Amino acid sequence: MDEGFQFFNLEIGESGKKTGHFLLQALDKNQSITIGNALRRVLLSNIEGTAITGLKIENVLHEFSILPSLREDILELMLNLKQVILKKGTKSTFYGTIDIQGPGIITANAIKFSEEVDIINPNQYLATLTSDEWLKIELKGETGFGYSFSEELKPENSKFLPIDAAFMPVLSVNFNTKKERNKNEESLILEITTNGSISPESALSEASNKLMSWFSKLTSTQNLIYQEEQIVLPVKQKEVILIEELQLSVRAYNCLKRKGINSIEELVTYTKDEICEIKNFGKKSAQEVFQSLKDKFDITLV
Repeated sequence: MDEGFQFFNLEIGESGKKTGHFLLQALDKNQSITIGNALRRVLLSNIEGTAITGLKIENVLHEFSILPSLREDILELMLNLKQVILKKGTKSTFYGTIDIQGPGIITANAIKFSEEVDIINPNQYLATLTSDEWLKIELKGETGFGYSFSEELKPENSKFLPIDAAFMPVLSVNFNTKKERNKNEESLILEITTNGSISPESALSEASNKLMSWFSKLTSTQNLIYQEEQIVLPVKQKEVILIEELQLSVRAYNCLKRKGINSIEELVTYTKDEICEIKNFGKKSAQEVFQSLKDKFDITLV
């Protein structure tokens, strides 16, 4: 293996997305797949991000409310706020406000935070005010990992309406392997796309450090001392349990089958975030799968 990854290309999209391409050479046979898979899982699930997780508007009690001066309903506003990309250096909960008079278009640039928070896409559309009335929106933001449903974010007695939060600064990770001619070696080509709140190279470095930290704790042989008196039971052959046992709705069942997920064993290899990313797999279907796994097999995906 060479000294490390070579960073050979960077693309920056109009929305602020950043795509980096990296090359790791002189790997032994099959090492590229092992390293690529491990890095992909960590990059998608274990890199911390920042998101808006709640809003509060006077006299608005739920997401289906309507304000006469606002073209969008509250649910549409929440979905637009979910698209705002933030970058924050600390892990504390933070707050912001939108205090604006119409008529006019409201973008993310109108958000004023109580502490230093960078808005990566300030032109993100939020809503349109159709009259000359004032609108004040209070916002709550947090840092976290993965994807969190609104039900998981709302603490007791909170006056903020919770918003589904995607704490995932890494949007996609792809990798390819390339075999070197006349050598028993191969290379790993890694493509990382972020939402702009973190650079691809920083995300790769953070993921690599996490893997090294985790595996370094497994290198000790202190707990691996052979004990003769210990009885080791033979490992039973795994029973294949098909996803039909979950008794899912037709929509959820078909989405899993199209993804090639046929058994419970295959299903539990996915994280919550990866399940939510399945094409045409909505929030309701995801919750149905999670709840069925918990009720029937006492399994909770991470």
